[in-house]
Amino acid sequence: MVTVIIGVLALQGDVREHLVALAAADAVARPVRRPGELAEVDGLVIPGGESTTISKLAVLFGLMEPLRARVREGMPVYGTCAGMIMLADKILDPRSGQETLGGIDMIVRRNAFGRQNESFEAAVDVKGVEGDPVEGVFIRAPWVESVGAGAEVLAEHGGHIVAVRQGNALATSFHPELTGDHRVHGLFVDMVRACRAAESL
Repeated sequence: MVTVIIGVLALQGDVREHLVALAAADAVARPVRRPGELAEVDGLVIPGGESTTISKLAVLFGLMEPLRARVREGMPVYGTCAGMIMLADKILDPRSGQETLGGIDMIVRRNAFGRQNESFEAAVDVKGVEGDPVEGVFIRAPWVESVGAGAEVLAEHGGHIVAVRQGNALATSFHPELTGDHRVHGLFVDMVRACRAAESL
């Protein structure tokens, strides 16, 4: 089995939990804070947190343009919650100065499921994840208002899109890293391995 190195964007959010989940899914996991560290990984997870803050810190750390370039080049990337917002081509209600990386043809609504005190857990059937539904943890979570022709809807909850994939980009509204169930991370690790295999042909 090919060993893949997957970074976790370590500017804000639940970085440690993603590192643990990726390691459990048989990847080598590393925090990424600098362009040089980004250049060394085969794929990247963008964790939850506050999307405006992540956007501003990415600019401050000189990561925004290198991130955009790697995503454009096809680097596998997975965004959870705020990370989903970062991967959207368009935000319905952006904060002043908020930027995204793009990569998924979708329109996302920030904090769509409510405030922090309205957080909840729900069982979610995710296409590509075998077995029982995934336990989704929704914390100030976004949802996807609409997707373009290139994006595939992987899951819905309450009539709203909560998981999407487009090519090598994956995004979920919820936090699978908080549950101890590493199957969604396993799906992403498989995506990274497939990308590495295709590059070696």
